[in-house]
Amino acid sequence: MFAVNVITLLCLMSVSHAAPLGCEDLLRPLDQLDARHLEGRRVLVIGGMCDLLHVESFKSRDSASLNFANASESSKMSLTRIFGFGDSCQYMHSNITLGESSFTYDQSNHTVRFLHTSCPDCLVMRFDNESQKTLRLYLFSRRREVEQEKVEEFRAQVECLKLLPPVMMDPTKELCPEQSDRHSAASED
Repeated sequence: MFAVNVITLLCLMSVSHAAPLGCEDLLRPLDQLDARHLEGRRVLVIGGMCDLLHVESFKSRDSASLNFANASESSKMSLTRIFGFGDSCQYMHSNITLGESSFTYDQSNHTVRFLHTSCPDCLVMRFDNESQKTLRLYLFSRRREVEQEKVEEFRAQVECLKLLPPVMMDPTKELCPEQSDRHSAASED
């Protein structure tokens, strides 16, 4: 437990320092988030985390995906996070409010930021959780796999944030089906 706390502390300390040259562009937030670009399903391709507990949790998943659905207002959407573990699937529904380059979970006021990427069908999402002292970066795509140059760009973003080496999802593992019945799913942030 002591080692995990030390790693988390070192990771948080490294994030607070100025980024090396080139990182400013790699970690640049999106200028303007387009809700129409978000809509639909995205599959988790690769993730970088600050601490070993999140790495182990990440590795325990067979698959992960997001489904963004537009609500009546352009700044309000619903988000379903879908995780596959062996033969079971976990569905978590949340309402979110879009910002210029981020979204906030309505239930918790937790903000997720979108970073620039050269991958046209990808989302690079930065999860900063100061209360839990964690930082995570994920690359989601409409495809199960992306070109190696896109993976390398993401790895460079992870290095700029001084996270642990990123972990790839196995694209051969089956994705959970999308779920429309909100009553049988867990809701949380």
